[in-house]
Amino acid sequence: MPVRLNITMDEDLYRRLKRELPPKGISAFIEVAVRERLFPEPRVLDAAYRRAAGEKWRRGLERDWSAADVEGWPS
Repeated sequence: MPVRLNITMDEDLYRRLKRELPPKGISAFIEVAVRERLFPEPRVLDAAYRRAAGEKWRRGLERDWSAADVEGWPS
């Protein structure tokens, strides 16, 4: 459920937001920017890792890198 929030920002930045975003677009833009800046929730991150693990092209990478020489690498 959306909540109303009052924020303070630099006037030049606000003018740029008004100039570059569509009308009524500032709230959505700020929400996306904050969401991207915060660490993802563990359940969202876990779901993304599970989806990525199932991608066929990743299996090929595992095969390619399995032959890498790791002698002398820190463990």
